[in-house]
Amino acid sequence: MQTLITTHNLTKRFGDFTAVDAISFEVGKGEIFGFLGANGAGKTTAMRMLTGLSHPTSGEASVAGFDVYRQPEMIKRHIGYMSQKFSLYEDLTILENLRFFGGVYGLSRRQIKEKSAALVEQLGLEEVAKKLTGSLPLGWKQKLAFSLALFHDPQIVFLDEPTGGVDPITRRQFWEMIYAAADRGVTVFVTTHYMDEAEYCDRISIMVDGKIAALDSPAGIKTKLGVQSMNDAFYQLARGAQRSE
Repeated sequence: MQTLITTHNLTKRFGDFTAVDAISFEVGKGEIFGFLGANGAGKTTAMRMLTGLSHPTSGEASVAGFDVYRQPEMIKRHIGYMSQKFSLYEDLTILENLRFFGGVYGLSRRQIKEKSAALVEQLGLEEVAKKLTGSLPLGWKQKLAFSLALFHDPQIVFLDEPTGGVDPITRRQFWEMIYAAADRGVTVFVTTHYMDEAEYCDRISIMVDGKIAALDSPAGIKTKLGVQSMNDAFYQLARGAQRSE
């Protein structure tokens, strides 16, 4: 399997505080990789380094073949990113958002037009495509934001708690979109607080106090810890955490 994300002893310090403490892992092409941790565990800081938004203190990492130290701007061009909070412009229409982000991603006018038409049809938004994005229900906003994160056909998409606040049915539909992207070869790097979603991942990492406390398939972690659920696994690993936000 082709490796698209590699880290070795990746570390981030803020003064005397070590937010991310020498983490090492690899993520392959088309893999759904869950990145879990309690508040304050360091997962958001780690994701910021991998997406080129924060400079590491030490260690090594490459994303889509680009070095996090020397090529952060190249990383940004070759990944998709969906933040925890809804990231589209609510005072623009759906089509205007598609045109705007298509331009940001460097797509041609023809590509934007063709991709916009296909996406609107795929999501069933034909009747509301010219309405303000802010008028959409939260679940539809999240689906649209995810689709836009993939608009420029990136090799990797980073999702920061993408299903927070949506209902269970919409969460399931969102994960079906994630599966479809992975089937097309897109690597999905996702953080979540929902332990049932951890079960949907090919592999998961659980961070505690800036370190990786477990890294395996969901089944593998449960077997190693002798527990029946990911909730129990997470609690067993995180209950001794020394810090929280």
